[in-house]
Amino acid sequence: MTGRGPGFGPRRRRCETGQAVVELALVVPVLVLLLLGIAEFGRLYGAYLTVEQAAREGARVAALGGSDAQVTQTVDKVASWLDTTKLTVQITPPDGQRLAGQSVKVEVDYRFSFVAPVISRLVGDSILLHSTMIMRIE
Repeated sequence: MTGRGPGFGPRRRRCETGQAVVELALVVPVLVLLLLGIAEFGRLYGAYLTVEQAAREGARVAALGGSDAQVTQTVDKVASWLDTTKLTVQITPPDGQRLAGQSVKVEVDYRFSFVAPVISRLVGDSILLHSTMIMRIE
């Protein structure tokens, strides 16, 4: 006898190698899902901040006397990294009815679509991002 128990030797190492592969196969999908979730949340948050900033800049242009076309152009320019075909801009009151001292409201909606199909199956295909900014007309 060599002084070792029955659990040592070449047979034991083969079993441990198989165990490591099984553990890796169980953990990797969870880690990939976690990383995809973090990436998609980052994209979603970035899109939300962009929509909010676009609404703020649009309201600023409208408050300084810009036309509806200028407001929409400003919103599209600020949100240029987003798919601008999914942006909707609503301006209240419309051009020509704005008076100094009143408020102008600019609402921007954006339909955010997920890239990772796994995430879209969990939370849905898209999320509506909405931002409203109100400023006093000067």
